[in-house]
Amino acid sequence: MSDVPEAKPPVVRPVGVVTPVRVVIALCLIAPFVALLWVGSYTKTDPDFIGIPFFYWYQMLWVLVSTVLTVTAHQLWQRDQRARATTKGGADA
Repeated sequence: MSDVPEAKPPVVRPVGVVTPVRVVIALCLIAPFVALLWVGSYTKTDPDFIGIPFFYWYQMLWVLVSTVLTVTAHQLWQRDQRARATTKGGADA
């Protein structure tokens, strides 16, 4: 026999795994863009809130909502990465 070791096939890791958690993360990050890019939905003055027209308070509300959604997406991502690392035996995903 020869002294050449047998070549092992390369380990193939899926690049773009779509999981339900990742879909939720994507929705959390896309929702503010859709809500604010659809200007026709909030180009009005009524209803006003403490004297502030709808156009302004709607956008300011999305600043807070976007913050909550981004933090949620980040926490879900961290949990997903930890789960994948433990599933792979401690290897980075």
